Amino acid sequence: MYTYLHYDVFTDRAFEGNQLAVFPEPAGLSTAQMQRIAQEMNFSESTFIFPPERGGDVRMRIFTPGEELPIAGHPTIGSTFALAETGAIAPGREDFVFELGVGPTPVSLEWKGKSLAFAWMTQPVPTFGAVIEDRPALAAALGVSPADLVDGLPIQMLSCGVPFLYAPLANKAVVDSVSIDRRGLARCTERAGLGEIPVFIFSIERAEGETVYSRMLAPGFGISEDPATGSASGPLGSYLVHYRAVTPDAARAMVSLQGVAMRRPSRIHISIDTRDGTITRVRVGGKSVLVGRGELVTAGSA
Repeated sequence: MYTYLHYDVFTDRAFEGNQLAVFPEPAGLSTAQMQRIAQEMNFSESTFIFPPERGGDVRMRIFTPGEELPIAGHPTIGSTFALAETGAIAPGREDFVFELGVGPTPVSLEWKGKSLAFAWMTQPVPTFGAVIEDRPALAAALGVSPADLVDGLPIQMLSCGVPFLYAPLANKAVVDSVSIDRRGLARCTERAGLGEIPVFIFSIERAEGETVYSRMLAPGFGISEDPATGSASGPLGSYLVHYRAVTPDAARAMVSLQGVAMRRPSRIHISIDTRDGTITRVRVGGKSVLVGRGELVTAGSA
């Protein structure tokens, strides 16, 4: 029997944000079993917390319904809250290190009394990759007009551990209208040498104080749409400051509003530090809400 905690992440309200199942004591589970459990839970991700192996505080494995990930934002933030809830992170502790597939990943914690109030994860500095040159074909794959793509900003792959394709769109209405032609999108990305990767679409049109309004679509991950994607938000902030869509000062305190189209609004805080035009630190942070607890009575076959 394996216990788990159910969190809603990147929100301070239950039934918003991104759902996460955290298994704090998964000893004995095989990789195949963890993958089956993540498929059964059917959240964007589920996490499994193990004793450390390389000098961190814990080792964490992250699974979508379709595959294991080397790093992810909402699982890291949500699992931080879960470990504070179980007492594995003592009240008042300011720093914690997860061993992830990309290596040691620091998290900083902010407390309100004995309750964890906010968590920041530090992500690897970004890699800027291939640009989609055939903008009309990409627009068609997204179900929008070429005129809906923002002039002067590239459609480009970025990664802070997991690659995403970033496509800036004219306004929120266009972002909400996107419906992906998976085959058409695959043709675009394959021509750029990218293979099939998740697509992050966004607009810098503001309405509720956010810096950017966004959606993430990842059919190749077994996720038709994700309400909050921390691993994509670090590269998003890096993209915005690199291409001067925000100032370096503004880049230290950004908010991405994601998941509205799914009726699961999520507010992902992003902080990008630069020095002489070079990105030196990438952080993504937010809140989480405990929604429930459960017990898995079988782990399935190995």
